[in-house]
Amino acid sequence: MKLSVERSYLLKAISQAQSVVERRNTIPILSNVLIEAEGETAKFRATDLDIEVVDTALAQIEQPGSITVSAITLHEIVRKLPDGALVTLTGDLEKGRLTVEAGRSNFSLATLPKEDFPIMASSEYSSNFSVNAAILRRLFDKSKFAVSTEETRYYLNGVYMHIASSDGGKVLRCVATDGHRLARIDSELPEGASDMPGIIVPRKTVGELRKLLDDDELKIAVSVSETKIRFATPEITLTSKVIDGTFPDYTRVIPNENLRRLEVDANDFAKAVDRVATVSSERSRAVKLSMDEDRLILSVNAPDSGAAEEELAVAYGDEPLEIGFNAKYLLEIASQVDRENAVFLFNSSGDPTLMREGNDTSAVYVVMPMRV
Repeated sequence: MKLSVERSYLLKAISQAQSVVERRNTIPILSNVLIEAEGETAKFRATDLDIEVVDTALAQIEQPGSITVSAITLHEIVRKLPDGALVTLTGDLEKGRLTVEAGRSNFSLATLPKEDFPIMASSEYSSNFSVNAAILRRLFDKSKFAVSTEETRYYLNGVYMHIASSDGGKVLRCVATDGHRLARIDSELPEGASDMPGIIVPRKTVGELRKLLDDDELKIAVSVSETKIRFATPEITLTSKVIDGTFPDYTRVIPNENLRRLEVDANDFAKAVDRVATVSSERSRAVKLSMDEDRLILSVNAPDSGAAEEELAVAYGDEPLEIGFNAKYLLEIASQVDRENAVFLFNSSGDPTLMREGNDTSAVYVVMPMRV
């Protein structure tokens, strides 16, 4: 195998591949990237057995073929090469070596047999549709902060993507929760998605997918089966197993009876929470919200380290209310608001609180209160 490729194309392709590779591996071949050279493109394939990413780069191919080499080592080499360099990769299967040449730099890397590289079996996808990158980015970016990291509740370790009914008809919905907070984000149902099975997209896959979604104009081809999901752009294909579990009935936790309405500038609110939380003890990070007529007082009282208080002008016309929250949760939810105002809907100091952006119900957040 012999191919030449411009450094920036190679770096982009190998970056995506090496990020899937686990740093510590008991199976040596999983540390490697499979390079497949054919026609006018080189494919770079990496997997951790749960996720597989295939990235393509335009290349001048003198001799087609394939070889596997350490993904992280190759990425580090290419990253340190000068901009604009033409990189030549030459594989010698007999010696088990890959030579990397660029200008006066020359590297010889150990390889492993390509036959050992596991290729993820292709699935029969029951649902295939296309969706704009900007829409997918919004669905996952606004929900992923609520994904649980508790391994025992593995069915919460991802974003539940499914078709749901809303006031305006069927929608594509992403939901995530860790039991303390919940995010529910809706978007228009893409054409051809109506028979999509509900699946839980793992946390790592959500992180890898984010790298595909920077170009707003790009259309992402999404294919879904009961066990796998695939996201494809013209250059990159990301295939992932889905979490084998049942996502809980989240509708039961979303309150409908919360009538006490507080409207506040989201940016001012987030900054005020951040300021008063500075003195709170790291363990609880509890912030108390005290509301009465058009006034909100945020306060923290940490006996070990001190106290803080800040007042904000808000729109609130209900009975006075005092309620406490984990500062980190409040900040994460407030940072999701794209519009100017955040609307909080309360019931009592012991009930879940609902938050949304103005009157927009396509993004809804729920946060559990704390005793303060």
